[in-house]
Amino acid sequence: SFCGAIVAFLGLFGYSVRAMELAVTKRDSTKKVKALREEGFLPAVIYGRSEESIPIAIDRKAFEKVYKAAGESSVVTITGLDGNKSALIQQVDVHPVSGAVLHADFYAIAKGQKVTVSVPLEFDGVAPAVKDLGGILTKVMHEIEIECEPTELPHAIHVDVSVLATLEDQIKVKDLKFPKSAKVSIDMDEVVAMISVAKEEPIEAPVMDISAIETSVERGKKEEEPGAEGAAPAEEKE
Repeated sequence: SFCGAIVAFLGLFGYSVRAMELAVTKRDSTKKVKALREEGFLPAVIYGRSEESIPIAIDRKAFEKVYKAAGESSVVTITGLDGNKSALIQQVDVHPVSGAVLHADFYAIAKGQKVTVSVPLEFDGVAPAVKDLGGILTKVMHEIEIECEPTELPHAIHVDVSVLATLEDQIKVKDLKFPKSAKVSIDMDEVVAMISVAKEEPIEAPVMDISAIETSVERGKKEEEPGAEGAAPAEEKE
């Protein structure tokens, strides 16, 4: 559809068109967490600057789907409580062996509050300096911390490496596209990506110990001198 095409187009630039929704319920404090997980629910908590901590339960599969799409830098609309709440997925605990999600923290965003989030960088395209000149793409940064309106938070900031045409080209923070309300704390001249050239290490010839050779030669001369230790004895006269 036309609307779907618009959404996809805006998505290419890392901007979220609308917050994803996640239905939750207040968690029964008398129910054990283990039993909750066995029923397919994820124990979680939501809190904020002007919010008391509320224990909640979420359908685990629904959470995993939203988390995969939103990560920790996109706003999620929490439904099922006293009115809808805009929130960020603040922290996710996973099992160290199985990788299964065990618990999640949500940070509720107050109305009018700006948020500070580290947004991941996504590198797109092919650098001509790599393809044609044999350079190596060096990614100096992998995320950038920005402060902006929650509704403008990008899921990722895209970095087009196709502009790196020569071995001297660089992409700096000032070359990236940020939401209008975004404030970037890092220096705008900081390098995000650049081209490196592989240097061949010179093969050093082994250093010969001349002093050892000189000592050996001197020892040989002494052994040849008359009367020296190891010299042949003189013949006795009859």
